[in-house]
Amino acid sequence: MESAHVVDLTQPMDGTIPMYPGLPGMEVSTLLSREESRDAYEGDAEFLVQRYSITGNSGTYMDAPYHRFADGPDLSSLPLSATVGVPGLRIDARDATTSGRRTIDESYLNGKDIRGRAVLFWTGWDERWPESDYLEPGPFISGDLASRLVDEGALIVGIDTWNIDDTQDMERPVHATLLRNGVPIVENLCGLSALDSDHYQFHAAPLPIRRGSAIPVRAYAIVPF
Repeated sequence: MESAHVVDLTQPMDGTIPMYPGLPGMEVSTLLSREESRDAYEGDAEFLVQRYSITGNSGTYMDAPYHRFADGPDLSSLPLSATVGVPGLRIDARDATTSGRRTIDESYLNGKDIRGRAVLFWTGWDERWPESDYLEPGPFISGDLASRLVDEGALIVGIDTWNIDDTQDMERPVHATLLRNGVPIVENLCGLSALDSDHYQFHAAPLPIRRGSAIPVRAYAIVPF
């Protein structure tokens, strides 16, 4: 069996992480403390039971088509075959950050075969996390590129910024194109620098929430040695 290692692509979460402006941050509360639980168990047994209040669009998260379209598949309807064990392709788009051009267009694909793959855009923007400048207008993919990703058969698309669209374009053409065609989106990825271009499998399984539009995921890559 071929040896492999795991590359974590997920930002850790707590109540201080950057959030899309206007959305509430994560809250963690205690339903049953360790001390309180001792009365219900014997010996040294004790447990902590917590409640998490999390906006779906928090941390490293996945948008289901239902996020944009009322008739689109929700989180419970997304096939795992589109989100788990998907052959990956990392697209180096760092110059969209360093040059200030921001737009990632079709030229970045450079003739690569994307059919049946997880296409992840590496901009280096994640290096700003969790500072306030992370929420400045960052790199984004163009509407034409989104259409090409659909036409050429991408299964899932991700990016290491806080929005795959231009946050100054309120029509959100990339979300509209990808999600209308059943292509889930993962935003706020990190650690793409640890991947090579196309020798890994991408995993980002969402919780199967009925009528769920978006949810944090544990995104990671399995990379063969």
